[in-house]
Amino acid sequence: MVEAAAAPGAVAGAGTAAGLAVADLHAWYGESHVLHGMAFTVPKGEVVTLLGRNGAGKTTTLRAIMGVIGKRKGSVRFEGQETIRMPSRLIARAGIGYCPEERGIFASLSVEENLMLPPVVRPGGLSRETIFELFPNLKERLSSGGTKMSGGEQQMLAIARILRSGASLLLLDEPTEGLAPVIVQQIGRTIARLKASGYTVILVEQNFRFAATLADRHYVVEQGRVVDSFLNAELDANMDKLHAYLGV
Repeated sequence: MVEAAAAPGAVAGAGTAAGLAVADLHAWYGESHVLHGMAFTVPKGEVVTLLGRNGAGKTTTLRAIMGVIGKRKGSVRFEGQETIRMPSRLIARAGIGYCPEERGIFASLSVEENLMLPPVVRPGGLSRETIFELFPNLKERLSSGGTKMSGGEQQMLAIARILRSGASLLLLDEPTEGLAPVIVQQIGRTIARLKASGYTVILVEQNFRFAATLADRHYVVEQGRVVDSFLNAELDANMDKLHAYLGV
């Protein structure tokens, strides 16, 4: 695949249309009503965080956007296209990629097989060479078992698979959970580079200091709905309120 020319330090392959708009989004696990009218927007090329206590509905929001939840209703528009009635395979083809907290690395497959398993579903997926530039550890471990790597390397592999598929909106659920500081910094640099190249990212992250170095805006989630939002530039003025929301 031929990649478009990019600015120095940038990564080719991001989408070019509008971002994401979520409106009156409801979701259920069986009879349990978890999301109660989620509403927020993510402009193209921005990193936004979903903040909130455990059980607030942050992960469920990512799953509902991706269509991997039993029942959902409302509106999820991506690049101007309504996706609420699409199956998850078509949502992926529209350009949305989901990296769950558990990463989904197959123990029976090598690193290379894990990387190459998902199909390229849309033009713009990163080449192997660009992926190895972003994550040099993966190139060194191609023949290793997928789960024989460190947690940080598995996280790199999970993100790399999405980038190879052609996604331009990345849904990242706790990407730094349990990782060593040096790996957290590497993942942070990668997200910053992707953002600079026009990728859009929704980040669920308990490490608020990490999130604040990357995000353009923050949405606070309580009981399955957005209750407040701040631009990152407004963060200092809202820290007391944010601490109250998060119980920290």
